[in-house]
Amino acid sequence: MKSFLQGRSWLLFSFATFLILPHSAFAAENAKLLDLTSHWVGYVSIFLFVVAYALVIVEEEIHMRKSKPVMVAAGVIWGLIALIYAQQPDSEYHHTAGLMIRHNLEEYGELLLFLLAAMTYINTMGERGVFNSLRAWLINRGFSLRSIFWITGLFAFFISPVADNLTTALLMATVVMAVGGTNIKFVSVACINIVVAANAGGAFSPFGDITTLMVWQKGVVEFQEFFKLFIPSVVNWFIPAFLMSLAIKNGQPQANSDAAELKEGAFVVIGLFLVTITMAVCAHNFLHLPPVIGMMTGLGLLKLYGYTLK
Repeated sequence: MKSFLQGRSWLLFSFATFLILPHSAFAAENAKLLDLTSHWVGYVSIFLFVVAYALVIVEEEIHMRKSKPVMVAAGVIWGLIALIYAQQPDSEYHHTAGLMIRHNLEEYGELLLFLLAAMTYINTMGERGVFNSLRAWLINRGFSLRSIFWITGLFAFFISPVADNLTTALLMATVVMAVGGTNIKFVSVACINIVVAANAGGAFSPFGDITTLMVWQKGVVEFQEFFKLFIPSVVNWFIPAFLMSLAIKNGQPQANSDAAELKEGAFVVIGLFLVTITMAVCAHNFLHLPPVIGMMTGLGLLKLYGYTLK
């Protein structure tokens, strides 16, 4: 439930971000554009953008979800832009703002449905005990603290390209907190390592982060081109990890009897998730269809399998 609520907040935030950035809509066909970079509305839009994202940055301090200020700023910015276009004597400008917003909504719709399918698979694997089993296995293997540091970082690096980096970081962080217990120094350093690894690993895959997903769906970067970032991603994780590992003593964690059991169908769900990702990639690369088609088809397969389980 917690991951679902966090995902919902990120979907609202990404929706508002799509709307607050008019430049992404400039590719809309039949849209006659004005250069507003030196217009007063351009400066006001920048000011509103900065204020909205300043509130996003201090979210933890003011306890207001990041989606709220960004959605308000997006509405005001688009309203001001539409007002300028509506005041133009040439009627061809009057519908430009609407065309650009609809173009943005089309792109966001693809992103929303893609993430809906991916999040459903992640939540289903969590419900089937996949992540709990992985956590219990890591805890009960008797690794040293330094080994746990490197293993959780390595897992975060390679899980985040398939799952999203937020889910990966939360999963691995529960492992180090369970292992570290009251060892605050180890928990802090290991969690920082996990966040760095999850973000670095998510950079060489379209599925690792909402940003890479948008770039891939937009067609700016092809699927196979992401893997050129693998070596830079490894470097970006390994160097900070090596420096942080020097601060960890090679001791043994406290004994833990944590146990978890895979529920029926867990491996089938994992297999369906891999098939779904394959369909999304093939739909985009070979059939020239939006990747969301493959993801939604895979979501349908998951629902059919869920029906057989019931």
